Amino acid sequence: MEADQNLIALLEDIARRDEAALKSLYDLTSGKLYGLALRVLGKHEWAEDALQETFLQVWRTAADYHASLSPPMAWLGLIVRSRALDLLRRRKVDREHLRDDIDDGHADTLKSDTPDPMDTSLASQQAWALHQCLTRLENKQREVVSLAYLRDLSHGELAEQLRLPLGTVKTWIRRGLDQLRICMARFA
Repeated sequence: MEADQNLIALLEDIARRDEAALKSLYDLTSGKLYGLALRVLGKHEWAEDALQETFLQVWRTAADYHASLSPPMAWLGLIVRSRALDLLRRRKVDREHLRDDIDDGHADTLKSDTPDPMDTSLASQQAWALHQCLTRLENKQREVVSLAYLRDLSHGELAEQLRLPLGTVKTWIRRGLDQLRICMARFA
């Protein structure tokens, strides 16, 4: 919670164009956000590009962040994921002219280094749906689910950080995930 408050304060400062706050936010979050970009893109240089674009967008849109809608890492994660998917789309378009040079009969046999466009579109839709579903959770459930999965904290670490009984944390996570599962099924 204290970490979230710190990130929220930094985002508020960035909204007021505080460059030092942007640097602090980068220092605190870039490792996790880079890891997320790398999982989506699979290439280090692309992940670095997506991370840079993420922080440019944060600089431009920090005033749009509302802590009541999502924890700061969830918001940042959504941005980096969107930038990574946009980068995949751009790379795909950049390579389209190369395909013209390949015999169409062989093009289907070559393995691509990017996801299928349908997979990319589906991932983008799922990210949007997840964001919508997260906003429907009670604050306490959204917080523990976000901390558990975005920060990769164990139940015990969450209980300690939030100063709550372990059973309470487990219950909130279970109930939050159940509600997310039901909500996400509506988008499927």
